[in-house]
Amino acid sequence: MNRSLAAALVLGLGTLTAAAAADYKSEFAMSVVVSEQAPWGRAAARFAEAVRYRTQGRINIRNHYDSRLLADRQTTEFQLLSEGVADFAIGSTINWSAQVKELNLFSLPFMFPSYRAIDAVQAAEPGRRLFKLIEQKGVIAIAWGENGFRELTNSRRPIRRPEDLHGLRVRVVGIPIFIDIVRAFGASPVSMNWGEAVEAIRQGRLEAQENPVWLIVPYRVWQAHKHVTLWHCTIDPLILGVSAKTWAGLSREDQAIVRKAGAEVMALEKKESREGVEGDLDTLQKIYGMDEVHLSSSVLKAFRDRTHAVYAKWSDEFFIDHTPTTEKIIEGSR
Repeated sequence: MNRSLAAALVLGLGTLTAAAAADYKSEFAMSVVVSEQAPWGRAAARFAEAVRYRTQGRINIRNHYDSRLLADRQTTEFQLLSEGVADFAIGSTINWSAQVKELNLFSLPFMFPSYRAIDAVQAAEPGRRLFKLIEQKGVIAIAWGENGFRELTNSRRPIRRPEDLHGLRVRVVGIPIFIDIVRAFGASPVSMNWGEAVEAIRQGRLEAQENPVWLIVPYRVWQAHKHVTLWHCTIDPLILGVSAKTWAGLSREDQAIVRKAGAEVMALEKKESREGVEGDLDTLQKIYGMDEVHLSSSVLKAFRDRTHAVYAKWSDEFFIDHTPTTEKIIEGSR
């Protein structure tokens, strides 16, 4: 990334706000499920640096990478954030959906065809309503980020048709909708936290998993899983959030600084997470030697049809107000 751009994020545009000295704790804890090498992790480092500089050291954030603050229980992150155990987090909507079920909207299978569609939904009423719901549960949502479309890797065979998934043991995060999706293909879901999954992949005990490219690469999934199917089944937006308890203790000036720094950092995080993975991705094949499967529109329809019952079940049961509006926005973004 351009060094001058990263420096601008730290320094900000214009002069520093002269906020009144506040009686803050010496260190604020930030939860990050991934390592610092992923765009998501780098954003956490930039955010901490920018906030510390712009508040003249009043807000000193310590990042806890690789779920260390959560004892590797990634789906507890939102709860710990709402309780004030964590002050800040850049969290996956998938992990947070354990407590905010409406965030499963982004996990409806094959709903979002493009990044343009996800940006349109986040900027419109569905995105605003989700931020309000999150705030009602004790977390102030600052800005959207991006972990990317989730792709399928495995060590057994190329997945070119829905039938190719039959019998595979596929690691999923412990969220019910992902279990339903995997079962729709006749595969066996294995619920496992990411840290445990990484070790199982390295030891050859886990034959398939689904995750965005920017987790496949830094965690070296490609060393054990030689097959990847780029199916864009679901997408994994991120949210930079602050515990409402922490937020209430910040001065208005510092709240404004946190919002501005968060918006700038997460906009850059989105850009970085999409570099090289928009359009026809061939990085995994050319650089990492993976057997890369791209699905034609007709084959993709077969995958979508196989998960129609899952889509209907979750949209009817939990998103009766969200889904029609979201579908209309997506159609308008094509």
